[in-house]
Amino acid sequence: MSESGDKLWIITEGLIGTENPCKGVAQALEIEPVIKHITLNQPWKTLCPHLGFEQETTFEPKLSAPWPEILITNGRKAIAAARYIKKASNGKTFTIHLQDPRINAPFLDLIAAPAHDSVNAPNAIETIATPNMITPQILETAKPNFLKLGKMPSPRIAVLIGGKSKAYDMPRQMIENMIKQLSRLEGSLMITCSRRSGEENINLIDTALNKEGNFVWDGTGNNPYHAILAYADFILVTADSTSMVSESCSTGKPVYMIDLPGGSARINRFHKKLISYGALKKFHGTLESFTYEPLNDAQKVAEEIKKRFKGFT
Repeated sequence: MSESGDKLWIITEGLIGTENPCKGVAQALEIEPVIKHITLNQPWKTLCPHLGFEQETTFEPKLSAPWPEILITNGRKAIAAARYIKKASNGKTFTIHLQDPRINAPFLDLIAAPAHDSVNAPNAIETIATPNMITPQILETAKPNFLKLGKMPSPRIAVLIGGKSKAYDMPRQMIENMIKQLSRLEGSLMITCSRRSGEENINLIDTALNKEGNFVWDGTGNNPYHAILAYADFILVTADSTSMVSESCSTGKPVYMIDLPGGSARINRFHKKLISYGALKKFHGTLESFTYEPLNDAQKVAEEIKKRFKGFT
């Protein structure tokens, strides 16, 4: 491998939900990654990842040597990049894809897919949930930037609200019911919403719950997400986001899931896996403490890379 090449690349379409798991694995490897966002030109854009025959002009921006020693990809379109770089590097780049590639992919050195994807391949390993960047060190580092959260009344309850997705809806009635349940809880609420939550729902939450003793992030300034997780005694998270649920269950804090209308067989399997593992319970209006071994899927993937990649130093 050329010494002038970067050691580790991450290639995704640029979505946070696909990029952060890759960054979590790079963090566990203790390597600073070069992050690349790609789109595909036609006909690969329509037919990827099944078409194959990738070339330099397949990608925008173009991908060119020197090739990395390690490549981590995530997302449907990034599979084409993994296949292209594996071939262009004469097989030298160690390629890892996170989540189910949904095609036969012997060109990948490692597939790290969560249990609910049910991937059965000789080059695949199973994680409990989605690899992420949450570690005790990351959470401790976040605390000094939001000291006011640590002074809020105990128990401090993190409320992580996603929103409407392909699988889930978030109607006004559901938000109103959730607000009633949250209002009855003792302690303080630390609330952060997604853009997917919708302006009307965010306004409802802000009007009802943004009062003395609580914290509702308004979306401006530094993101308090890690600090909220760090200071939380309990975590409530909506069912729609596998990323937020996985990150929450990586803290070791008691995690409760706020159900939403909808769902899918795949996401239902994800929730059941975490419930059976002991990291997640459904929220029915009350909270009680429980313990479990925090998830550390990023570290598991990193250890597997070290084991399989002979060039790892």
